[in-house]
Amino acid sequence: MTIDPELEKLYNVRAAIPDHMDIFAEWEQRATDFSNAVPGLLDLPYGTGDRAKLDLYLTEDKEAPLHVFIHGGYWQARDKSQTNFLAKALVDAGVNVAMLGYDLCPTVTLRELTEEIRQAFVWLWKHADKHGYDQRKIQICGHSAGGHLVGMLLATDWSKYGLPAGEKFIHSAIAISGLFDLTQLVPTSINNKLGLDLDEAKTLSPLFAEPQNICPLLLVVGGDESRGFHQQSDDLEKAWRDKFTQLDRMNTEECHHLSVVAQLTDTESALFQWAINMLKR
Repeated sequence: MTIDPELEKLYNVRAAIPDHMDIFAEWEQRATDFSNAVPGLLDLPYGTGDRAKLDLYLTEDKEAPLHVFIHGGYWQARDKSQTNFLAKALVDAGVNVAMLGYDLCPTVTLRELTEEIRQAFVWLWKHADKHGYDQRKIQICGHSAGGHLVGMLLATDWSKYGLPAGEKFIHSAIAISGLFDLTQLVPTSINNKLGLDLDEAKTLSPLFAEPQNICPLLLVVGGDESRGFHQQSDDLEKAWRDKFTQLDRMNTEECHHLSVVAQLTDTESALFQWAINMLKR
């Protein structure tokens, strides 16, 4: 498919952030410092894929909630270990954190990748007693591609995955700079490794799915992000507004696509406060 130059510009995150490599280098150092300071249960396999593993950072409170973070990278880059530092403020506040890894495209298809994330959630729900966190308070959060996967988890009927009917599985959800209409990405270079046609893109888009897990939902976009990312959250808010009892929207001023997710490390930020306040309910 021919590249659409306008859409390419809207979703080319690295081109929009000239110092992105410096930011990634800073993240790597913060991740190293966090790994050296905070012990975790690392690389716990939840599936059969090489990267279908998760890390758990646990508090001493066996009844504390669990925050589940899904990293970004357009489903084809990055790793859970590179963003583990985002867990520090949450752990310090008494919240357990799971960092999800997943196999990347094109090693797997996006449909298979989405299934892996569902498997990870099922694993976390079933292992609550073993590892010591509150099964009733599992908050999911994702950045960029991870925001898309949050949307797909919300659209999942868990009875098809062996979980008991009638339960509330997702306590609350946060999608940061999420991608909810994947048809917008088909005519971009991002799709080179995804290999989506329009039909598959629509099938894998939360925008066109029916939410199955009704819980407090926060959509976050950086104030300095492209109108493409703002439109993605605008459209999902419009489509899902009447289906959720609480759907909040947050535009974080003076934040671009990378600095917006780093707000999770700032205990004074509106993003961090929303996450913590929800888990106190």
